[in-house]
Amino acid sequence: MKFGINLYSLRTLIGNEEDFLKTAAALSGMGYDTLQFSGAPYDPEVIRRVSKATGMPIVVTHVPMERIINDTDALMKEHDGFGCRCIGLGAMPPAIVCDEVNFKTTVEKLNAAGKKMKGNGFIFCYHNHHFEQYRINGQTALDYIIENAENVHFTADVYWLQYGGADVLKTLNKMSGRVDCIHLKDYRINVRKDENGSVSYVPGFAPVGDGVLDFRAIIDTAKQCGTKHFLVEQDDAVSYPEPLEKVKRSISYLKENFR
Repeated sequence: MKFGINLYSLRTLIGNEEDFLKTAAALSGMGYDTLQFSGAPYDPEVIRRVSKATGMPIVVTHVPMERIINDTDALMKEHDGFGCRCIGLGAMPPAIVCDEVNFKTTVEKLNAAGKKMKGNGFIFCYHNHHFEQYRINGQTALDYIIENAENVHFTADVYWLQYGGADVLKTLNKMSGRVDCIHLKDYRINVRKDENGSVSYVPGFAPVGDGVLDFRAIIDTAKQCGTKHFLVEQDDAVSYPEPLEKVKRSISYLKENFR
């Protein structure tokens, strides 16, 4: 199997072209096959040059919602320049989701942009967080998108589905045929102690294989649902002294268990 990584995981290591090139080369050396561009200023020419120099394809991006809706043609041209067919949105602003009228209007606009992309050989992929599990008239916002926006495809983030209380496998099946990308992000419970010695337990991110998610079942289900791009993501990797070691742990686990 081929695995990529969302560069948001290493956002402090890709802030300029030199660092981006160095980091992409290191990821290739670890065994990563593809990249998602996210977490740094979006410059199509820099992305194209780094991708070409390292031989690491860019398979999906995260770009501003305003451009997806209002500058679709230019975005498609830019993505064509670095060989990427999936144009992604990291999230709609959370405040939109709890405003029923604004939410449904936004979904309609994203669906229209997705339709234009589809007609030109591209795919629009929406990346979920936990807040799309908010219920509007008894239905989650995510289910509303799935059922009412056929041109919206998905980058399913399994950590955020778990965090929001959704059934990960059932949700992937609901997205079947439209879950082009998936974020492989593990979920674990961490111990937190305050200055008084009181203990609490909080969910947190983890390298793939270090948490509680069943990645055998997740990857098998995603394959059945037509997922093309399997991407590691660990949001807090950059908070550790050696971020690259965290993402190396994930790809080592995946390559060992999913050949």
